[in-house]
Amino acid sequence: MALPYTHHYDLSFSALNLKKFGSSHLQPICCLRCNSSVSSSPFTEKHSLQRYQRDQWVYNNDNQQRPSLSCDDEAASCSVPADSDSIRLNDITLQLPELRKLLQVLKHKRESCGGEVPKSGLGDVFLVGTGPGDPDLLTLKAVKVIQKADILLYDRLVSNAVLDLVGPDARLLYVGKTAGYHSRTQEEIHELLLSFAEAGATVVRLKGGDPLVFGRGGEEMDFFQQQGIQVKVIPAELGIPLTHRGIANSVRFLTGHSRKGGTDPLFVAENAADPDSTLVVYMGLSTLPSLAQKLIHHGLPPDTPATAVERGTTPQQRMVFAELKDLADKIKTAELVSPTLIIIGKVVALSPFWPQSLTEASRLVEV
Repeated sequence: MALPYTHHYDLSFSALNLKKFGSSHLQPICCLRCNSSVSSSPFTEKHSLQRYQRDQWVYNNDNQQRPSLSCDDEAASCSVPADSDSIRLNDITLQLPELRKLLQVLKHKRESCGGEVPKSGLGDVFLVGTGPGDPDLLTLKAVKVIQKADILLYDRLVSNAVLDLVGPDARLLYVGKTAGYHSRTQEEIHELLLSFAEAGATVVRLKGGDPLVFGRGGEEMDFFQQQGIQVKVIPAELGIPLTHRGIANSVRFLTGHSRKGGTDPLFVAENAADPDSTLVVYMGLSTLPSLAQKLIHHGLPPDTPATAVERGTTPQQRMVFAELKDLADKIKTAELVSPTLIIIGKVVALSPFWPQSLTEASRLVEV
C-alpha cells in the first residue's frame, strides 16, 4: 500500500532507515537508565521506571541481551547515549524484533479463529481521549474499548490510573512526546497503527485530554481515511476535529440564543468570523439565518463547511451538512428540532460524513 511519506515504517529494519538519521552503527543498548525522581508523577514520563516496566514485553528479545532496568545514576557504563536522537533510535532498534513477533502472533490469531475473516482483513481502530487523568471521568465506552484492546499506543499524558484499566493480555507501547524528545515521529505512529490494524488487531490509540482539540487526532483520522479505514473516535461521534494543524488553530464556543427570545443572535464580534477558527454554536437553530449573515458580512467565506447535529449520539441523531450560506435552508428542509448543535469551519470537511470528504480533506491537508 503506497503511503504519502518519505519512508514506509512497516516494522522492518530497512524501513526504519537508520542511515537517514546518520545512526547506522547504533548498537542496541543493554541497560535502560530510568529517572526515579519522576516516580511520583501521575503521568508516564519519558524515561521513568514505570514506563519501562509497563512496556517491558517489547524489550524481551531472545536474540540479544535483555535490557536491565536501573534507577542507579551510576549505571552510565551501559546507559543510553546522551543525545535524544540516539536514545530514540536505540529504543526503536531494541523494540523492533518483539514488535514484528507480535504482528505474526496477531495475524496467526486472526487466521486461526473460528468464522470467516472479514474481506478487509483489518482490525478495529479506536482513538480514545482519556481526559485530564482521573479514570472516573472516562466514558463507559472508553473503558470497554480499553479493556478489550489487543494493543494500545499511549501518550505521555495518559495517566497511570487510566493505564491500570488495560486488560491483562493486552500490550502497551509508549509513543509519547515531550519538548526535545519524541519517542516516535507522527509518521511512525501512523505506520505502527496501520501495521497492527492490518494484522487484524483491535488497536487503541490512547491520548490525554480531548484527542480532537490540539491533540493531532485529526491527523491520525485523516491518515486512516486515506487508507480507506474508518477510525472510531471516543468520546467524539462526528469525526470532526475542532482543531487541526494548518487548518484551524483555535475553537470558539458561541451561544446562538437571543436575549429577547427573537431571531437575532447576541452580538457576534468581528473576530468570530476568523476562517482559521472553528465555531461551535449552542441553541442556534432559530437564530442561524441571522448568525450566518453576520459571519459572512464580517468576512467568513460563504462556502465555509458547516453542519448541524440534532440529538447527537442518540439513536435519533440526524445530521445536515452544507456550506454556511445554505445551512439554514438545509436545516429547514430536514425539519431539525432542538437540541441541535451547529459547527462551522474548514474542519467540518475532514469529517468522513462530509459529502466530498476524501477530496476536500486531501485538498485542505495539502494546503
